[in-house]
Amino acid sequence: MIVPALPELLVATTNIGKLLEIRKILSNIPFRINSLEDYTALAEPEEDGSTFAENARKKALYYAHATKTLTAADDSGLEIDALGGRPGIRSSRYHGDTYSKRFDNLYKELETLHGTRGSTARFVCSVALVWQGHVIFTANGTVEGQVAPVPTGTGGFGYDPLFYYPPLDVTLAELTSEQKMAASHRGKAFRALRTYLQNWTKISNLDFVKG
Repeated sequence: MIVPALPELLVATTNIGKLLEIRKILSNIPFRINSLEDYTALAEPEEDGSTFAENARKKALYYAHATKTLTAADDSGLEIDALGGRPGIRSSRYHGDTYSKRFDNLYKELETLHGTRGSTARFVCSVALVWQGHVIFTANGTVEGQVAPVPTGTGGFGYDPLFYYPPLDVTLAELTSEQKMAASHRGKAFRALRTYLQNWTKISNLDFVKG
């Protein structure tokens, strides 16, 4: 019996922590999930959008064109209200080449605002799916919280130790992977993508694979 090959879905990221989370969220869908590590080196597109959604669309369109593959890309980051929404779309490039330095710089900024370490904040994730040059699906996810008094926890990645999640009285870095996927911005956005892909394959019977 010949088992037909699964269609490919490129998740356009080189961030290992992010990729592990996305693979778990998208587990058991009828696609072979690849990352940018599965392709020869590609230049990165300039992320010059003014919103997470714009950057997600731009990345998905770019990598879908470069690889001729069904492509999902996301853009995500941390918005701190006391800092006017910074670091926002610059989260991965904000004031330092390591997250430890970024934490230090963010806390210094907050302390100049009379000790607003408990500022309200949110993580935001926008995802876009591109097929044959068209954005065919988008989704957004957010999780509300506060800036933790000090970075706490060793799980997760990125700004997770800095983000206090009031419903569970912990930072995102103190959650189990299952708890984080249930609560997080990325979990919400990619669960919506998962539902779309499951419904799409049922309707199309995977005919889209033929182009």
